[in-house]
Amino acid sequence: MKTAILIHGYNDESEYRDETRPSPSNDHWIPWLQRQLQLTGILAQAPDMPGFFEPNYEGWKDMLERFDLNEDTILVGHSCGGGFLLRYLSENDVKVGKVVLVAPWIDPNKIIDKNFFDFDIEENIADKTSKLIIMYSKDDFPEIIETIETIKSKTEGVNFQEFEDKGHFVFSSLKTDKFQELLDNLV
Repeated sequence: MKTAILIHGYNDESEYRDETRPSPSNDHWIPWLQRQLQLTGILAQAPDMPGFFEPNYEGWKDMLERFDLNEDTILVGHSCGGGFLLRYLSENDVKVGKVVLVAPWIDPNKIIDKNFFDFDIEENIADKTSKLIIMYSKDDFPEIIETIETIKSKTEGVNFQEFEDKGHFVFSSLKTDKFQELLDNLV
C-alpha cells in the first residue's frame, strides 16, 4: 500500500502558544494535501513532531521511524521538516519512494538546537529515493535561499523546481490552503 508522511516545519514559541493557530500538522496546506492524497488511495499521515518550539533531532527521528519506511513511502517535508528529511536520508540506509522538500531549511543561523542540523548532506541522496524534488521560491527568506544553494552545491540528481512568488509556501504567501503544484508532483 502506498503511504505518505507529511512533516511540518518549525514553529517558534509564540506561534506554538498562539491559541488561534492550528497545530503544526494541521496548518497551511498540510490538511488539504493529506485529504487529496487519501482520495487517490494513498494513506497519508501528518504527525505533530515532538519538541514543538524546541525540536530535537532524535525525537523527530523516533517519530518518523514509527512508520514503515519503504519504496512505497512518499515523504514530504516543509521548511524545517524538509531539512530534517535531508539529514535523515543522508544518515540512514533506507530506500523510499518519491520525496518532495518544500522550502527546506537547515538553519544556517543556528536559531534552534545546534545539533539538529549537525550533519553532512550525502552527495547521492537522490539515489535513496525514486525521485527527489526540491520546491523553492526566489522570494523566500534568505536562510531558505542559502539552504537551497548549499543543497545544490553538495548533491547530484536532485530535481529543483524554482518559483517566483510563493514566498515560504505558507498561507500568508500562497493566499490559499491548497497547493496544487505539490500534489501534481506526488500523484
